Formats: sequence, C-alpha cells, structure tokens
Amino acid sequence: MIIGGSASQKLAANVAEELGDWLCPIETKKFPDGERYIRINGKSENGELDKEAVIVQSTGYPQDENLIELLFLIKNLKSLNVETIKVVIPYFGYGRQEKRFKDGEAISAQIVANLLENAGVNQVLSINLHEDSVRDFFSIPSTNICAMGTIAEYIDNLSNDPIIIAPDKGALGFAEKIAKALDCTCTYMDKVRLGPDKVETKIADIRCDFSSNDPDFVNNEKKVDMKSVKGKEAIIIDDIIATGGTIVNAIKILKDHGAKNVRVCCVHPILVNDAILKIYAAGAKSIAGTDSLKSEVSCISIARIIADALR
Repeated sequence: MIIGGSASQKLAANVAEELGDWLCPIETKKFPDGERYIRINGKSENGELDKEAVIVQSTGYPQDENLIELLFLIKNLKSLNVETIKVVIPYFGYGRQEKRFKDGEAISAQIVANLLENAGVNQVLSINLHEDSVRDFFSIPSTNICAMGTIAEYIDNLSNDPIIIAPDKGALGFAEKIAKALDCTCTYMDKVRLGPDKVETKIADIRCDFSSNDPDFVNNEKKVDMKSVKGKEAIIIDDIIATGGTIVNAIKILKDHGAKNVRVCCVHPILVNDAILKIYAAGAKSIAGTDSLKSEVSCISIARIIADALR
C-alpha cells in the first residue's frame, strides 16, 4: 500500500506503478485557522487497510506543514492497525542542521528524526541527504539513496562527451560518480582565498578522466587545467540548488573560459528567490532537477530508484 502526501502525490503514484502496488487515496485539507485535516480515504480489495504501508512525502517548503502532515499520516495509520510503516522522504527538510554550528542552536535534523521514530516509523528512506550523518540519529533502518545514476542517464540522453562540473569541492563526489558512469571528464570550482576579504573562484587542476586506457592516466590520476572546458558542453551538478548564487558564479566562469554551452542539473531543486531566472540570465542552456521536490524543472524521475530500494 502506497500513500502519497500532499508534497509528493505524483511521485507516490509513479512509485506505486513501478511496484505494481495499490495507491491508497487520502483526503487532506487546511481549515480556515490553518490546522490540518487528514483522512485515509480508501481500503484494499479485502475491505481493510494493508498491514504494511509506504508513505511518500517530501518535507520541503512549507517544511512545517509537510512535516506535520507526515506525522499525522504515520500516527493515523498506526491507530488503524497498520503494523509496518516505511517512510520515503525524497527531500529531508531540516537535514542541513545536523550539528551545532553555534552555541545554543537546535540540532534540527536530530529533532525531526526523533519525531519520526517516536511516531512509529519502521524504516526511513531519503534521496541524497545533504549529510549522510543524519542517518546516525535513527535507531531504525535508514537508507540514503543516490540519484546520481538516474541523473547520469538523463545527461547521457542530452549530451555527447560533456565535461561534468562541481560548483565547489563539496559537490566533487557527485561529479565524479556521473563522470564515471558516462566515461567522461569532470572537475570542480576551487575557491582560493587571496586575502581577508577577497576570494577567487577558478576551475581546479584535478584528476578528471577515469579511463585506464588513456595514455595520460598515470597513477590513477590525470590533470586538467582551466582550458579543459573550452569548446565543451559543461554540465554543472549539485545536490541542492536553493538561491542559485553558487551556480550563477560557476556559469559565468565557465562561459569566460570558452564553454560551448552550460547546463545545470541537481537532485533537489529548491530554487527560491527567483533562482531559475537568475540561472538562465547567467547563460544556462537548461536546468533540470529530480522530482524529489515539485518545481518547474523537476523532469528527472526518481520513482524507479525508490521502488528498487523498497523491493
């Protein structure tokens, strides 16, 4: 039995189709005073709810509403005698506050994990958690599914011989996974501090080719320089794009160094504060994200990899 929360109804339907499972209808609405109403509005062929349920619900904006709805769904299913509840949270809201960066801060990811577990969840699955350490807050099974293979398939149908670009070193692992899958090159944007108030971003000289047959591939690495993007289709990859500032900066540098065109891909397209407009205005040819969140650019389906993880 698959249940789709308000934030992920289409994705839940696609997961149900992938699994050949029953998509249970629900009724959800908001009262005039802002309170939520939840009703499980269907039963299986035997007239009862299944003993196992999978809830699919991202907890992106509005985070608090989506999280409360998810908790209501979990507790409601438990009270209706559903024995096993698996929760798929494609985008895990509050997942970026996994530690105290300043004294007195709430460790929001831990609090959310505790709420979910105390509500009665038996297993949690997410897509590309910003920090995998969030899973340490759970004592129940938790899975961090990687969407890079799915994004690589999308890029493979989009571009021939691209260069994959991580907009900062933190995203290099994502770029490497895609470059290996596509047997192409990758690099990243390196921030170099020139002084107390001045930072320069440049294309890094790093290992970027993963073919052992390449004569320049020595000791498991091959170096490239800033000329490596000239005349190439550059594809920027990141896990989360929120305001788009880092992406805009990367596009400008790639254009300055002669990239033929620049495309942008991400797992979680948050895209606030006119981010889509800013990215296109900077010169991007296209923007694509997965359907972990609903947005104008959510064109890469993660239903199959979620279904595979649930099997």
